[in-house]
Amino acid sequence: MAKQDFTAGQILTAAQMDSLQANDYNWTVSTKTDSYVLTAADAGTTVVMNAASAKTITVNTGLFTAGDTLRIYNIGAGTCTVTAGTATVTTSGSLALTQWGGGTLYFTSASASIFFPFGGVSYGSFSGGSTITDGGVSYSYLGFTSTSTITIDRAGLFDIMVVAGGGGGCGNNGGAGGGGGIIYQTVYLTAATHPITIGGGGAGGAGATNSSGAQGNYSALVQFAALGGGKSNFDANGSDGGSGGGGWGANSRTGGGGQASQGNSGGNGTASGSGGGGGGGYSGTGGNGTSTTGGNGGAGLTTTFTGSSLVFGSGGGGCGGTTAGTGGTNAGNGGINTANATSATANRGGGGGGGGNNNGNGGNGGSGFVGIRFKV
Repeated sequence: MAKQDFTAGQILTAAQMDSLQANDYNWTVSTKTDSYVLTAADAGTTVVMNAASAKTITVNTGLFTAGDTLRIYNIGAGTCTVTAGTATVTTSGSLALTQWGGGTLYFTSASASIFFPFGGVSYGSFSGGSTITDGGVSYSYLGFTSTSTITIDRAGLFDIMVVAGGGGGCGNNGGAGGGGGIIYQTVYLTAATHPITIGGGGAGGAGATNSSGAQGNYSALVQFAALGGGKSNFDANGSDGGSGGGGWGANSRTGGGGQASQGNSGGNGTASGSGGGGGGGYSGTGGNGTSTTGGNGGAGLTTTFTGSSLVFGSGGGGCGGTTAGTGGTNAGNGGINTANATSATANRGGGGGGGGNNNGNGGNGGSGFVGIRFKV
């Protein structure tokens, strides 16, 4: 029943008492088939929208008092949007209720309310995605291989994967580049146009000039930024990054460290000889070099996030005098003796291989990637 106003000393009828008791267990329901503006009588009741096309429920000021609540359900195929008229409506979830969505509208004053969606915050949405299946669940998915933007139509949760560019391998006795850092989680995004940054892979060093590799560049979706893969440095320790770069293939140079939860450390170079350290990867550390053998690259992330099984963020392989280190999937391999290292695959965030110990060039790191999806 609607909210009542009783006076002091008033005697309630049996029918009034029955109505009050019934409302405690089963709130009075009013069903709407068109857009609706709430009235004062809706306090303490349930408003159900049942329409085939998009409709709104508008909230105005001066009708409710602090502490009033009402429930809103949408059982129709059309999206029902709880809309601030002259009152304010805030929420941590979405005000756009798809079919079977609902929540409680709670008033903190006559002009301000908070909408609490049932079941907590749900998945949001964007337009233009392709439908994929991962683990038996259907998603709408978008993947980005160059810097761009994404427009979120409905605020809510989204699964994201942000992969930074991999580091470049060192030239001449080269340690390998580390894999780009990876952020793989479910986040909340507001309804707005958000920037996406795709980091480039670091360039490999030139063997003839004993050049270090270059650091990989970061990738980001809004504030969620993955660090670029660490580079390998000539006659110095590998650099830190999303995953660390491998150590130089002589003088016991150590590998760089990886960023916690984004990648792992690179391997060490040999104390004497020509074995460069392998670059770190998302799932594993880089291997250490020995006197004539390069360290293998650390394993990357194998995932079906995109709907297909792909590998991201592997470390490159270090150089070797007789046996070069092997890079992880989509990363570069090390060079042997005078041979140049190979470069990583584009948009997989792998590290470049280390150049051979007689002026071989280091390999380039692979560029980054950003993927985003929501359940459908």
